[in-house]
Amino acid sequence: MQGSFLTHSAALAAKTVASVFAIVLLALPVGTVAAQATTVPEERLAAREWFRNAGFGMFIHWGVYSQLGAGEWVMQNKAIPVTTYEWLASEFNPIKFDAHEWVSLAKAAGVRYITITSRHHDGFSMFRTKATPYNIVDWTPFKRDPMKELADECHRQGIKLFFYYSQLDWHNPDYFPRGRTGHATGRPESGDWDRYIAFMNQQLTELLTNYGPIGGIWFDGMWDKPDADWHLADMYALIHRLQPAALIVPNHHGVPLPGEDVQTFEQDLPGANTAGFNTTTIGTLPLETSLTMNKSWGFNITDTSWKSVPEIIGYLVRAAGSDANLLLNIGPRPDGTIQPEAAQRLRAVGQWLQTYGTSIYNTRGGPISPRPWGVATQRGDTVFVHVLDWRDRLLAIPLVGRRVVRATMLGGDGALEFSQTPQGLSLVLPKSDATVPDRVIVLRISTSRQ
Repeated sequence: MQGSFLTHSAALAAKTVASVFAIVLLALPVGTVAAQATTVPEERLAAREWFRNAGFGMFIHWGVYSQLGAGEWVMQNKAIPVTTYEWLASEFNPIKFDAHEWVSLAKAAGVRYITITSRHHDGFSMFRTKATPYNIVDWTPFKRDPMKELADECHRQGIKLFFYYSQLDWHNPDYFPRGRTGHATGRPESGDWDRYIAFMNQQLTELLTNYGPIGGIWFDGMWDKPDADWHLADMYALIHRLQPAALIVPNHHGVPLPGEDVQTFEQDLPGANTAGFNTTTIGTLPLETSLTMNKSWGFNITDTSWKSVPEIIGYLVRAAGSDANLLLNIGPRPDGTIQPEAAQRLRAVGQWLQTYGTSIYNTRGGPISPRPWGVATQRGDTVFVHVLDWRDRLLAIPLVGRRVVRATMLGGDGALEFSQTPQGLSLVLPKSDATVPDRVIVLRISTSRQ
């Protein structure tokens, strides 16, 4: 993630997308772009549909940087040279890591998939790899592959696993010319970019062949070098050849490029761009929004700005109302344990979903566009009206062209009063309860249009 580089402007994001899109177009044979736009294998279409219906995922930022307790950008922010950081990596020994415990917590939280940092911007591989000795198995006293243990446990518990993979690298000398970051690590000012691309493709091949079926690859860091030739066409083709159902989720903050399967938004609801670097253009692919639980992605020992459970539920609901999944982040501690503040919030969201998950999972946003007071989701002939911030008893919504036959409270008994005109629907709400983060009204819609 961008961490301290959250000041990227929307203009830079637009430039990034334009540059990379031009590169991809030049790299592809004539007619390939049109073919990619129209020809997607059935297994990947099914995977995209599964992703649209997933609703909720858990993001995990965990690595060498966790030891310093200052977030995942500490190597850049503290100008730590490669040699010093390599020593830090040699001391990484998360002896309390328990894949079963992590996945069980995800299951209790109600998430449908996990996305974890297999390699972040510091260039350290959190998995067994033959591409470099700079990995958790060969470089540390831990000697185990936590990605393998996590993949096996996810398969056992029915959670899909996605691998976050950083295209940006502050360690590898072949990441050259340098981008916007990583200038204080003491690397030689020379390198072989094509060799670096080959290195990434070797690691991606390992991630896609040694861990069973995975949900996909979540890319980050391309914004560091917006004008570079990232060889995306070949890289994306490699991924889809090795696992045809694996989804490519690119965090480049722009409009989707050929070969990509999901459009993700960092710390932002789709199209909102409150962060200042996400695109406001929403494409036709499945959508996702990632969110920190406090203000940090990686473990930050001084960050106590935890979002409350109602705030997290509110964001999950607003994401669903925007037709997007919420990817909620945790930053485990260096010993492999999860902060109790994060675990408590995840379990509380899971308890809420036991009652209200039907209004989140397998739904689409709408038919009412998001409003300041809340959102709506829908599935078939059922519309769920999520009232997050409305204190009056009477709520008018512009539900036009659909006849409501019944209105009830999700999780409650009895029908609600309502009236309907050609201009919309008026609902009489139960009294506001400060302990309830989301009042969910279930509207049954007649199968015949008005």
